[in-house]
Formats: sequence, C-alpha cells, structure tokens
Amino acid sequence: MSSTDTNQEQALVEQTRQEIRVIVNEITQLSKMDIGTDEYHTEFLNRVVAAMGAVGGVIWTFNEGMLNAAYQINFKELKFQENQDANKRHARLLYRMLHGPETGTLVPAHSGIEGEEESGNPSDFFLVFAPIRTELEVVGLVEIIQRPDANTVAQRGFLRFLSQVCILATDYYKNRQLRNFGERQNLWTLLEDFTRTIHRSLDVNETGYTVVNEGRRLIECDRVSLALKKGGGKCRIIAVSGQDVIDKRATTVKLLGKLATAVVKAGEPIWYSGDTSDFAPQVEKAVENYVDEAHTKMIAVFPLVRKLNKPEEEDDPRKRSKPELPFGALLVEQIEDSRVPERMRKRVEIVAEHACSALGNAIEHRSIFLMPVWKTIGKTKVLFTARMLPKTLLVSAAVLAVIGILTFMPWRFQMYCNGTLEPVVRQKIYSPLDGEVEELYVDHNSAVKGPYTAENGDKYFGTTLLKLRSSQLENTGIELHGKRKEIVEQIASLQRQLLDQDKRLTEVDKSDLDGRLKQAKIQLASNEEQYKIYLRQVQDLHITAPFDGAVVSWDVKQRLTQKRPISRMQYVMEVAYLDGAWQLELAMPERRMGNIAKYQKLLKDGEKLKVEFVLATDPSITYYGMVREIYGRAEVRTDTGSAGSASSSLNTVLMKVALDDPDKLPENLRPGAECSARVYCGTKPVGYVLFYEVIAFVQKNILFRLSW
Repeated sequence: MSSTDTNQEQALVEQTRQEIRVIVNEITQLSKMDIGTDEYHTEFLNRVVAAMGAVGGVIWTFNEGMLNAAYQINFKELKFQENQDANKRHARLLYRMLHGPETGTLVPAHSGIEGEEESGNPSDFFLVFAPIRTELEVVGLVEIIQRPDANTVAQRGFLRFLSQVCILATDYYKNRQLRNFGERQNLWTLLEDFTRTIHRSLDVNETGYTVVNEGRRLIECDRVSLALKKGGGKCRIIAVSGQDVIDKRATTVKLLGKLATAVVKAGEPIWYSGDTSDFAPQVEKAVENYVDEAHTKMIAVFPLVRKLNKPEEEDDPRKRSKPELPFGALLVEQIEDSRVPERMRKRVEIVAEHACSALGNAIEHRSIFLMPVWKTIGKTKVLFTARMLPKTLLVSAAVLAVIGILTFMPWRFQMYCNGTLEPVVRQKIYSPLDGEVEELYVDHNSAVKGPYTAENGDKYFGTTLLKLRSSQLENTGIELHGKRKEIVEQIASLQRQLLDQDKRLTEVDKSDLDGRLKQAKIQLASNEEQYKIYLRQVQDLHITAPFDGAVVSWDVKQRLTQKRPISRMQYVMEVAYLDGAWQLELAMPERRMGNIAKYQKLLKDGEKLKVEFVLATDPSITYYGMVREIYGRAEVRTDTGSAGSASSSLNTVLMKVALDDPDKLPENLRPGAECSARVYCGTKPVGYVLFYEVIAFVQKNILFRLSW
C-alpha cells in the first residue's frame, strides 16, 4: 500500500471519529434539554443509527411491566411480523436484555441465548442491545439492527459506543425524574389544600362553587364549570369559576348544559382541541354548537360518578349490582390555547376524581328522606310554643289515628303470584337414543293417538311422532349379524370335526373340541341376547305418542329438520290431552310461603287453600279454585313480572290448583296461558297487609343480624 493511500485512510478514519464526536456532543446536549420523550426518542435514535451506520433500531420503553416501542427505524427489516414464532423468540430476548449488563450485549444472527432455549435472534442481522437505567428503575432498552458482515473489532466498537450513549440517555431520564418529583411535591401541596377545602361543606351549591374555583387554581386553566343532572336526565350548569351568579338563560350557558348532557349520556370523557372526528355524533354536534358560540380553543368534559364502597362483584351476572350512573359533569376550558399539556391532563383527572367524592357526599346528604324536615325540627322549638302547640297536638293525633288503623283494622291477606293454565294430562317427549331425524310426521296442533288394543286382542302402538336414524345402531346390527354368522360357521366346523370318523382323535383333542364348541354356543347365546337388545333399540327409533291428544310444542318442523342430530334424553316435543281436565300451576315466591304455611295450620281437616285468578287475556273475569298440591322443593324459575318489566329469576315453589268450575273457562284455551293469582291467607291488620314484605326484610337483614 502506498503512503498516499495510507494518508487517505487515516484522514477518513479521523473524519469518522470527528463525526462521531459531534454526534456524541449533540446527544449530550439533547439529554440536558427539557423536551418531551417522543421528541427525545426520535432525535436520539436517528443520531445513534447514523453514527453506527446501522440498518435501523428501536427504543423500547419499560412501563408497568410491559415493553413498548417508543420509536423505531426500519424495524420491519427483521420480518418478525411474518413469523409468529420468531416474534415470540424476539420478545423473550428483549425481556432478557432488559436486565442484561450495562455494557450491552451482542446477539449474532440466528442464535439463541444460553439458558433460554425459546429466546434468541431469529433474523438475518446481528443485534446490539444496551439498557437504559437510573438509580430507581429500568427505563428502557435500545436495540440496534446491524448488518452481519461487520468484523469482530467493529462489533466491539458498536457495543462500546451504544453503551456510552445509553449512559448519556440515562442523564435525560434522571433530569426528567427530578423535575417530576418537584412538580409532584408542588401538586401534593395544592391537592391537599383543594381536598380539604371542597370537603368542608355538605351543601351541594357551596361545594360546587368551591370545586370550580379551587379546581381552576389547581388546573391552571381559563375556566371551570360544573353541571349536575336534573329531572329528565338533562344537565344544568350550577357553578362557573369566577362568577357568583349565573345567567341560566344565556345562550352559552344553555349550550354548555347541552354539551354536558350529551357527554353524561355517552358516559365517556372527551378532550376537544380542534378535532371532533372521534366523538359520538350527538357529542360532536353539541361541541361544535358550543365552540361556535363561545370560541373556546380547548374544552374537556368529565362525567362525574359517585364513588361508593361496594363489595366484590359476584360471579353470577344477574346478582351483580348495576354500575352507578353519572350525576353530573366537570367542564374545563382554555380560551386562547388549544394545547393540552400532560401536566394539565393529569390535574384535570385528579380534580374530577375528588369532585366526584365531594359532590357525591353532598348529593347523598341532600337525598336523605325528609332532610329539610329533620333540619327544621332540630334547629327550632317553634312547634312546642304555646301558639303552635294546638296544631302540633292535632297533627300528632292524626298520626296516632293512622297508626291505630294500620295496627288494629283487619284486612283480607292474600299472597300474589303468577301462574299458567295447563292440561292435567301432558307429557314431554325425549329422545331415547343418539341419532338424527329421518322423518317427522307431526307438527304443532297435530292430533295423535296413543297405544290401544283392538277388538281381536292385537296391541298397537300409538301414532308415530318422529323416526330417527342411528348410524351407530346400524353399525351395531351389522357387527352382530356378522358375528353371528362367524359363530354359526365355527360351531358347524367344530361339530364336523367331532363327527369325522376318518380322523382318529385322542381324548385330549376331543376334550379340546368339546370345550371350544361349548364356548362357541355360549357366544352364540350372548349374540342372540345382544341382537334382542338391538331390535328393541331399533324399535325405539320410532317415537310414538304415549296417549290420545295433540302436539302442543311450537315450531316442531323448524326445530326438527331432516338429518338434524339429536342426543339421548334431548327434549323433542310435548303432547297434551286438551279435552280433559285443566289445572292452574302457580310459581309462588319462596319468601311468601311462610305466610301460607302459617295459615294452613289454622285450617280444619279437609279444608284447602282458596285461590282466585284472572287470565292475562281477559282480566275482567275472576275464576276460583282450591290448592290441590304443593311441591316440597323450591326451584329457581323465571318470573316474567308485570307488563313492561324485565324478567328475573326467583326461588319459587310450584303449587297445583284444581279449578272449581272448569266449564267457565274460555274455549280454545292454550296450554301455558298466563294468569295472575292470589292465595287467600285469612285476615291481618292493614299495616301488615301493606308492608309485610318490608317487615320481613327488616327482620331478615337488620334485626336478625343485630340479635345476639
């Protein structure tokens, strides 16, 4: 090599070193600047990738136990998205490198990490890793993608350079943590003052004014407003920061109330800074109307939900308590600036959370039954002055009279429940075997005939309802038939061997043939028994009617389409004798059975509980009956409730009622006709009749728990 080439090479090396020094100085200055993490990650990684001449790289941030790609350059070159297994190996490698040495780690292409068989570098490039750590925590990880053709000296240089710049990046995060600690200390001081102030009063209006004025000082915004939900679900503005009196007829106030109403109904907070594309249509319209009128650059609306201490949610969704609905909204505005700093966002969330607690307590205090009355009684003695004493005595006498009526006046005591009218003779049909529908012969309301005996003594099955086909049963028949043929041939062969005179059989051979012949005959007998069972199962494929009547199941043909698979003991249809007797089946809630049981003990021998009921189709006619049977077991059944109310599951006891005059029932009565019934349980005081369920609730949930 000539001296000229050597000088040029040295000059090139020196130029490269100078460029690297410049980049390192830029990263050093960048790490001392107070800029956002997104901007820092972008500038930092671009400089590192350029200095190392790398293909690309990624900055991974570690937060709450998860690694997230904060910024990446050409990460798709690794092609991990195309291979799920490679993606998993790379992810495990990242978590391992996160706690690797501060000097960094080199991972060659298509290699694994010792002790971790499922983690490694499945790409065609070699990867350079270095963690970013502070004294308090692991902040993140820098991953650089390098070409695999670099020599060993260059690789060590890459590793040393990356570890050095990651140390510089640590300074940025340390400075950021120090600034956060200072801001947090200041925030805690302000927050303590804010919390103490808004919880001083339980008056809703006073608490609302405190929230908006102290909240504006804490958030450092232009205006804070508070809206509370009134009748009809609409929100009205009750407080605005810096204003003692609100003109509720002002256009801006009305539009602000409509915006709060829309956000409360949606149930999700919004942040508007010029773009409404992500909002619900009703929220978008309300925001645009208000912004056009008030010329606000930024507005945040947070629904306020009362915070209550609730027990852990149960596994049964039907027993879970419903989530609390928002009772109002907190509105934060910026008039001139549309930017939303992270600091402001956090403070708005804190103010909204504490406002929920303070206002929730105030609203709950105001909602106490007759709270103004109790306050009035507690603050004044005017009721007991000589002037007001006659009126007080008159009102007291009226109250005592009402209490006396509720306590001593007897009234008809009845237990109410829902029920259905059903034929006495009915039966649900279930599939006896696994199979599939081959032929359906009936439909809803089809008349059927049960098994009968002809005059000549021949017995006939009932009407065939459904014919099934079972591939398994067919295979069983084929197997039994083939087995039988095989056994018969074996028996014939053994018999020929015993009768063959040309063969001179020893006693041992004869004994062996006799034993095999007996065993074959036993197998034949077993095969015949199995074949009988097979024939009975084949007969069961034809499902017949158990008695005369009609099919009362709905949509039979739609449910039992051809070739539809049916499992053993699966419900198929129901047959009922509609021309026979009918009965009322009541689903009495278990909590009311105690009163029925007490009244039953007072009845004389032979007396039965009286029942009155009306049909849902014609409530103007009352029918009567007697309780014929009460099931000894309570079961969970669905209660449809009254019209317009949601269904619920209740623990109920089934009661069967015999009708006094079944001929009065309407014609063409359908099974399952809904009824409302009441069971007579004697007489009780009017107060007990009106409030017996409240009394039972107090006894069960309060008195019993307080008793020793």
